[in-house]
Amino acid sequence: EVQLQASGGGLVQAGGSLRLACATSGFSFDDFGIGWFRQAPGKEREGVSYIGSSDGSTYYANAVKGRFTISKDTAKNTVFLQMNSLKPEDTAVYYCHVAFFWGQGTQVTVSS
Repeated sequence: EVQLQASGGGLVQAGGSLRLACATSGFSFDDFGIGWFRQAPGKEREGVSYIGSSDGSTYYANAVKGRFTISKDTAKNTVFLQMNSLKPEDTAVYYCHVAFFWGQGTQVTVSS
């Protein structure tokens, strides 16, 4: 059974940082790229960042480029999203995703 457990969200002031983690199990971690998405109230879910399987190539949405960094720990089957210089518009529920599976989401709230 594929499981994606997102954690690390919370309430932070603008300019602050959070580090999200997505702990995974139930599939071959090295064979799949993993993405982070977010959904703000009243908005559609959008892609934030992605890390590839074999070469670890990364992708960032323009809105977070230069502020967020995605990484992975293959020994722990975990993907991280380091979020710096957070803005109120980063407020959303953040989800990790692999293939057809979604984690349960973790709330990030950035106060101004």
